[in-house]
Amino acid sequence: MSALRRRVRRWRVARRLRHVRLNVIARTSGHQDLTPIVEADDVPWREVLTWAESGPRVLIATNIGGHFGLAGIDRLLAVALTLRGAKITTVLCDGVLPACQMCEFDLVAAPAAFARQGPDHTLCAYCHGPACGAVSRLGLAVRRLSSVLTSADEQEAQSVAEGLNADQIESFRWNDLPVGEHAAAGALRYYARSEIRSEPAAERILRRYLIASILTARAYDRVIEQTAPEVMVAHHGIYVPQGIAAAVARSRGVRVVTWNPAYRRHCFIFSHDDTYHQTMMTEPVALWRDRPLSAAEGKRIRAYLKSRRDGRNDWIIVHHAARLQPLNGVADLALDPAKPVVLLLTNVFWDAQLHYRTNAFRNQGDWLVRTIAWFANRPDLQLVVRIHPAEVTTVPAARQRAAAEIEAAFPRLPGNVRVIGPESAISTYALARLANSAIIFATKTGVELACEGLPVIVAGEAWVRNKGLTFDAHSEADYFRLLAQLPFASRLDEQTIELAERYANHFFFGRMIPLEMVDSVSSPRRFTVTARNRTALKPGSSVGLDVICRGILNGEPFIMPPLG
Repeated sequence: MSALRRRVRRWRVARRLRHVRLNVIARTSGHQDLTPIVEADDVPWREVLTWAESGPRVLIATNIGGHFGLAGIDRLLAVALTLRGAKITTVLCDGVLPACQMCEFDLVAAPAAFARQGPDHTLCAYCHGPACGAVSRLGLAVRRLSSVLTSADEQEAQSVAEGLNADQIESFRWNDLPVGEHAAAGALRYYARSEIRSEPAAERILRRYLIASILTARAYDRVIEQTAPEVMVAHHGIYVPQGIAAAVARSRGVRVVTWNPAYRRHCFIFSHDDTYHQTMMTEPVALWRDRPLSAAEGKRIRAYLKSRRDGRNDWIIVHHAARLQPLNGVADLALDPAKPVVLLLTNVFWDAQLHYRTNAFRNQGDWLVRTIAWFANRPDLQLVVRIHPAEVTTVPAARQRAAAEIEAAFPRLPGNVRVIGPESAISTYALARLANSAIIFATKTGVELACEGLPVIVAGEAWVRNKGLTFDAHSEADYFRLLAQLPFASRLDEQTIELAERYANHFFFGRMIPLEMVDSVSSPRRFTVTARNRTALKPGSSVGLDVICRGILNGEPFIMPPLG
């Protein structure tokens, strides 16, 4: 998104027009009506609902109906689980929270106004009502957060928030729940930055998110008490209200399942107990390490990794193939072909700060600046910094930019360092082919680079860490010790590359579960269900849907079966 477009979107009139447009979409095409699908069967849908009344109780924590794609997948899961005999209750916020995940910097009022009055009523209007109607039309139960909250709850939450100074909020626990941590995550996401102390109205907005976090905790405590679910399903599993809803469920002994859209087209990642951002790092390596790939799996993963260069098999794409610029060699970057090239890949700043527990450095900015400073003293090496393209394509739009961080620290860039901006049409994969090695903080690209045989140094909490595929730094001293080994004498050996392919297969084809009846509508933020009737959603009709439903109902692993 261009800087001019971002400024225009902040104008009050432009923002109101966006809200009007979103309200129109929400009431027309935003929420697909699934009733024609569930009613296109010999057995009336109402009989299925009656049959499921006595089944296992599942709470679906949609909360933010304004994210049309996520709410749509939650409804699909609700239908599929009902067909397997589960009693479903969906939870939606109906405007009672003073801040939430829907509150993005470019979508709500300017910070001072947002801090004073909270989200605009037109935002809540397109978020709650249409989503609630889409669930209710299916005959499924809906709980609204306001139905279990009182004015006394609001007064208590506000009193608690006002009684803390800003430095106390992030670590604050309420009823032994990490409400402060989730409040801080919500505020960081709103500002789309990894640090907000210098931002306008930051403290007041942080308090607003703390109040929302406490109210969410109170509401979910009561909803769980009243509905007695055996499992709760929540997209994301982080931010406000999703993260605190999951925390309440865990504290009450309710199993938690979280999910997110995955890279591959038609695919989603589901996890038990915690957000996938964490479970992908902590899951046992025995799930993939000790089983060699079959010939079919090896062929499939290598073909898919090759397709990642243009994204033709993905629906989360940061580079469009038609816009890519060819890179013939280091001379195109004004680099010396006689000196080794090291590729450094960044993350979106606020994304890295929220999703990963940093290891060697305080944060990504600290790591980036100190790494460039180290290379400034190594004229025998050349560093190419590839700024993540998602800085200009992600939602919410990143407001903390790597280029600005670099420029502030290095008004004059070291002669052996090149910075490739997020808007550049140069492919990251083309840069990798020129490199002797790579350095990453938390990017998921690490596994792909390892599959190409490129040695990778990991400074943050990347998923490829601790898999035996990369050089992992566990402290600053450890990190600089690894840098001192550059340039590496050789690429990864065949055994390590084969191991990397096993993990890539597990990551892209094991953990990413296909729902072939789901397709995107213009972007991965919108989905459509292409099933014609309930048969496509019943047990035995879709391997991926069966894996997901068994995982939710029985606690089975969310992993696709091997390919023979």
